Amino acid sequence: MDSLKFAKMITEIIKTKKGFDIRILDLRKLSGGIADCFVICSADADRQVKAIADAVDDELHNKGIRCFHKEGFETLNWALLDYFDVVVHVFRAEARSYYNLEKLWGDAPVIKIADEK
Repeated sequence: MDSLKFAKMITEIIKTKKGFDIRILDLRKLSGGIADCFVICSADADRQVKAIADAVDDELHNKGIRCFHKEGFETLNWALLDYFDVVVHVFRAEARSYYNLEKLWGDAPVIKIADEK
């Protein structure tokens, strides 16, 4: 599957758990092989970080797509799911502004995903 389509599929899962401020950073011309895309979203609380990350992992696993690596499930300020071509970052709002991946990868084209109303 195309990595951008895969990233957009992940954003739909995130929206089911009320993740917000969702962005796809297209790193295909920048990353030097780290990943093709980052999917970044915010959550209001550590329980929501876990709910979003678990939903992404469970739904993709049910489709036969396995996560290569997971991080952040101990503190839940920032959960990371690595699917090789697409890396999912689920942040509590404070942690997201602190780490500011969008600025770090500021040269990457950004796709903003509309929040659910």
